[in-house]
Amino acid sequence: MIYLNPPHQTGKELEYVKEALQSNYIAPVGPFLERFENSVKEYTKAPHALALNSATAGLHLALRVLGVKERDKVGVSNFTFIASVSPILYQKATPIFIDCDDSWQMDLNLLEEALKKERLKAVIITHIYGGCCDIKEAKSLCQKYGAHLIEDSAESLGTLFENRHTGTYADFGVYSFNGNKILTTGGGGVLVGNDGELMREAKKLSTQAKEEGYEWYEHHTYGYNYRLSNILAAIGTAQMEVIEERVKKKREIFGWYNQFLEAGFMPQIEGCRSNRWLTAAIFEKNPLDIHKKLKRHSIESRPLWKPMDMQPAFKGAKCYSQGVGEKLFEKGLCLPSGTQLEKEDVEYICSLI
Repeated sequence: MIYLNPPHQTGKELEYVKEALQSNYIAPVGPFLERFENSVKEYTKAPHALALNSATAGLHLALRVLGVKERDKVGVSNFTFIASVSPILYQKATPIFIDCDDSWQMDLNLLEEALKKERLKAVIITHIYGGCCDIKEAKSLCQKYGAHLIEDSAESLGTLFENRHTGTYADFGVYSFNGNKILTTGGGGVLVGNDGELMREAKKLSTQAKEEGYEWYEHHTYGYNYRLSNILAAIGTAQMEVIEERVKKKREIFGWYNQFLEAGFMPQIEGCRSNRWLTAAIFEKNPLDIHKKLKRHSIESRPLWKPMDMQPAFKGAKCYSQGVGEKLFEKGLCLPSGTQLEKEDVEYICSLI
């Protein structure tokens, strides 16, 4: 079976997990948590990092500490996975969907239109399939209209825009370490941010909002059980040691697909170095037919994201759109992109297509 994007271990994970077990730090506390967070900070140059049990938790904490509450409006990418949107609902706020442009990333003209008309409290931009939008321009627009900006960089760890890591431009950024991402802790995420006070508040909320300075558990507000375990942080520490190798291989795989396949691949905007998390393309023929054929040959693929405004869960939601995401969904497919693929594997997949 050729999977879409399976985990790729480095060989150090077992060693580090054994070390964590021997130390008896197996709860959401321990030295590997700090090591993992430091490795993310050192790589991305983010001032602060917080290891959590998912990137979704990171988005939720970011919204909470930025003061997003019931009836607030939050702009969010329309062409994305639902995890970009769910935390808005956790805060009882209202998602305002903003479609993508021909780069497959959020359409910044539509973003400005929404900012003008909706009085958005915050904006969550998802960097799709390892690419990115012009995040500097997006930040400028949000500052102009008084909205907080959050980068959902779940898919884009290792992606650069003008030689700076995605996730580090906005008030907050999140990276996913889910089982299908470029690196994995099995399940997990990291929240990064520039404001130390807000990050300390996020950390407190991630551990049930326990107040310091008391011999008992003292709570002045409610929190969540969102912290990553030391065991999973040990896995993440091993994974972070090979991040640039993984980015290099992902980009190489994308190059092989370009060599062997005639298709409309996701563009890369000027100034961006995409990590090419998944090689995604649009086809003239029905992508579901391709998907089914590959499946018959034990090859996993997946349709592109179904836009949120097309999902039954968000029927009737407001969306700023020119229909680009809908067309991508109708014509597109994600192809196997695991970093253990070899050139002959990609050539075989392309021959079947």
